Amino acid sequence: MELVKYFTNNTFRESAAADFYEVFNPSTGELIAKSPKITLDEVREVISNAEKAYKGWRDVPVLKRIQILYKVRDLLIEHMDELTEICAREHGKCWDEAKGDILKAKEGTEVACNLPVLMQGNSIMDASSGYDTVTYRESLGVFAGMAPFNFPAMIPMGWMAPMCIACGNTIVLKLAGATPLTSLRICELYKEAGLPDGVLNVITCDRTVNRELLTNTAVKGVSFVGSTAVRKYVYKTAAEAGKRVEALCEAKNHALILEDAAIDRTAAGIVNAAYGCAGERCMALPVIVAQESIADELVAKIKNIASNLKIGPAYDKSTSLGPVYSAQHRQSVIDWIEKGIKEGAQLVLDGRGVKVKGYENGFYLGPTILDKVTPEMTVGTFEIFGPVLCVKRVKSFEEGLSLINSSPFANGSVIYTQSGYYAREFARNTHGGMVGINVGIPVPVGIFPFCGHKDSFFGDLHTLGKDGFRFFTETKSVTTHWFDEHEMKSTKVSTWDGTI
Repeated sequence: MELVKYFTNNTFRESAAADFYEVFNPSTGELIAKSPKITLDEVREVISNAEKAYKGWRDVPVLKRIQILYKVRDLLIEHMDELTEICAREHGKCWDEAKGDILKAKEGTEVACNLPVLMQGNSIMDASSGYDTVTYRESLGVFAGMAPFNFPAMIPMGWMAPMCIACGNTIVLKLAGATPLTSLRICELYKEAGLPDGVLNVITCDRTVNRELLTNTAVKGVSFVGSTAVRKYVYKTAAEAGKRVEALCEAKNHALILEDAAIDRTAAGIVNAAYGCAGERCMALPVIVAQESIADELVAKIKNIASNLKIGPAYDKSTSLGPVYSAQHRQSVIDWIEKGIKEGAQLVLDGRGVKVKGYENGFYLGPTILDKVTPEMTVGTFEIFGPVLCVKRVKSFEEGLSLINSSPFANGSVIYTQSGYYAREFARNTHGGMVGINVGIPVPVGIFPFCGHKDSFFGDLHTLGKDGFRFFTETKSVTTHWFDEHEMKSTKVSTWDGTI
């Protein structure tokens, strides 16, 4: 069993922590590592290291900063299979999904490599007579990134670190204690690529110590991905301490299925979106809203496809549905299924009793379908984060859109239809921040922002895209005026010097 260390100043350090998180292999149920709940003094030292590194890193020209990220990108490709195996082993994503996690970290790194173009300012000569103004985008200092368990590579090492670092900041990443191994291996690749000491720092800690990241005066901003309940604490605490905050939270994405949808392809898309990553992603599709005229046929097709998914260990390349990440989470999902049945939902497919031969201690759940879920049922309203699909039924497009928009969450929303009119109406009027038209997981590529709405996001600027670099920089305007020979001798200066 590995005793995980934390990473600062390009070295792995053993913590003096007395308490640890347990890291399991979800495919076998085996305890494979323990990650430390590092001490308050250790967190303060890590923040201090990041603060000391900031000035030197800020002064490195942006073109040289991204040359290091180009090397990181190449190393991610070189070590793709190794990183995929680590991700699959510590999280439980099946092989292709784990590889996708690493590929998304690569994508975020590539987006950050575009920074010289994104960071270009604006200028006007003679903005006022004889006065020239130019704007710059500048780094801020130390940022804290707080990552969840479900994407060990993409979120900390794709969404957070590359853009933050490319902008000239330094970062302290707080990983989920249950899935730290992938990102810690990527830290070694950053070091190999030549990143200076203190620019990238990675820790695991508990909520009490984590507060230091939210309140320490050296930390200028916080990027958080996690539950809405924790978001409220993070956002309030950090904002009260004067920091900028982006907080990506829970979701309950819905898809509206109209009667003109291409039903076979739609059913396949729904299965992929609902059960991919075992439903453990905020852009999963846990609810479909089917027009009544096709609902029975659609549910039967989904059940048939889902029933044939191969459930097995994550690192078996033939597996199409791996385990959930922990025994506790498995029980939580089971509790939700049983609550849905108690609320009156119809159990069409039951994944609770799944056992995988040779892996009987793994944290497996099969695909589950709960049909005829009504608006008052909590199972169709709140995030379950597991391989559970809820089916709601409506008579019309208008009823379906209204039902979807009644959700407090608005990360993504989807419509399956062959009608251009209804597709446009849906895109224009849905509350979802990321919209799919015949696309079950409408996450845009990283050159566009990951832009949830309502209770799925709190902040002003979203992750990735142009919003991403704006979050990690601030604007400076510089106005310049040069005196001609006559003005050098003048003592008269307008109160509105150069502004009108």
